[in-house]
Amino acid sequence: MKSFVFPEFQIIRDEEKCGQCRGCERQCSFGTHTYDPLTDRLISDDYKCAGCQRCVIFCPKDAIVVRPTQSFYRPNASWSREKIEDLKKQAETGGVILTGCGNDKPFRIYWDHIVLNASQVTNPSIDPLREPMELRTFLGAKPDLMDIDFKGGDVEIKTKISPHLMVETPILFSAMSYGAISYNAFKSLATASKQFGTLFNTGEGGLPRELRAEFGGNAIVQVASGRYGIDAEYLNCAAAVEIKVGQGAKPGIGGHLPGEKVSQSVAETRMIPVGTDAISPAPHHDIYSIEDLSMLIHALKEATNYEKPVSVKIAAVHNVAAIASGIVRAGADIIAIDGLRGGTGAAPKAIRDNVGIPIELAISALDMRLKNEGIRNRCSIVAAGGLRSSSDIIKAIALGADAVYIGTAALIAMGCTLCQKCNTGKCNWGLCTQDPRLSGRLNTEIATKRLTNLLNAWSHEIMEMLGGMGINAIESLRGNRDHLRGIGLYEWELEVLGIKGAGQ
Repeated sequence: MKSFVFPEFQIIRDEEKCGQCRGCERQCSFGTHTYDPLTDRLISDDYKCAGCQRCVIFCPKDAIVVRPTQSFYRPNASWSREKIEDLKKQAETGGVILTGCGNDKPFRIYWDHIVLNASQVTNPSIDPLREPMELRTFLGAKPDLMDIDFKGGDVEIKTKISPHLMVETPILFSAMSYGAISYNAFKSLATASKQFGTLFNTGEGGLPRELRAEFGGNAIVQVASGRYGIDAEYLNCAAAVEIKVGQGAKPGIGGHLPGEKVSQSVAETRMIPVGTDAISPAPHHDIYSIEDLSMLIHALKEATNYEKPVSVKIAAVHNVAAIASGIVRAGADIIAIDGLRGGTGAAPKAIRDNVGIPIELAISALDMRLKNEGIRNRCSIVAAGGLRSSSDIIKAIALGADAVYIGTAALIAMGCTLCQKCNTGKCNWGLCTQDPRLSGRLNTEIATKRLTNLLNAWSHEIMEMLGGMGINAIESLRGNRDHLRGIGLYEWELEVLGIKGAGQ
């Protein structure tokens, strides 16, 4: 059947610059560039191009340009090019359209409509280069009251404190499983976490045994509905355990790792046969109520000798504040919320683009609900889904988060260009693939350095912004929405965010 879909990208080759080195042919895993020996020239097939820009960046002669094709359709406000071509693809295949990365629709990005406060006269600013600035963050449940005893100038805390996580910056690497991403990408995240003093999340694919001793202390291990890769050592080698209930990119449905990405190593880590699809069902089949969730939380605490905090990850959905309230009462020490712009290795496009709510609204709604119920101290909030910069992070903390997860930002730091073809397993950057030829392109030392550079840069910027507000500790900003103002927002949006309009 001939396809009626136009190519997404146009490849323009400058024949005068091109040296016919065939580098673009070797770089592209989608077969876009081929060499024709009869004409002694390279030919590019626009229909196969993913727009990943790999050939552009690595062309030694700068002879290639890849750009989106212009729409060939008559303009129609209802039937956009995307809607028309998605429909054509389904008419041709009869299948669900899969995609990768996060929601790319033009919903309001609230980070860009919130501005920060700054000190001027009566509350002087702080110079982070000359004065102490505290970014260290503790995640876990805090007691209602603290019983302290003073003896000879020493302070003794008599109250029993729940297990906590300590990170040097309020930035954690989000859940990305080995299988969805390559071994090199996974190890780079683990190494960067250890070097910088933060945490990475294993995702639902387990933690390779050879990495447990070295990186377990910086790992948050997941327990998802498929229960892949879980054993006693897996749970006890980690810093914390996270129960994955939902994901921002695909709330309400499970996970699916295609069999093509289940290599020998992935199969051993997940404890499944090589080449078989790893399907995580939508619900946990032992969780149908808050009481069921509470049983699993306490089972995991018992399995880890009550030495590790237990987190519950949920997607940001319409009633997220009430759901999270029940999760806190069920015994969770940390709640991770993933907004609708959260990334994924593979998801039905219809789900990714239409289900869930922005993380900015979810953070504020949850923080205010827990404060009103008097239980905010019983859990920490980790926000995820669409955090792009240090300013987004500091706004998230001011809205009520204790820390944030970054996933897409970490992948971009390692080379990702958001071509949204993660589900194909043909990532030219060596990130979302199990092909040894492709994954070998990602140098773990360079990727680790790029990740630690990002954490270092963002941490410095956070300290600068804190100093400008006259705050010397990130803890003092958490949930302090007086430092935020909204611009260009409706009254209901300001109310949900819990902030005033600029000028008020």
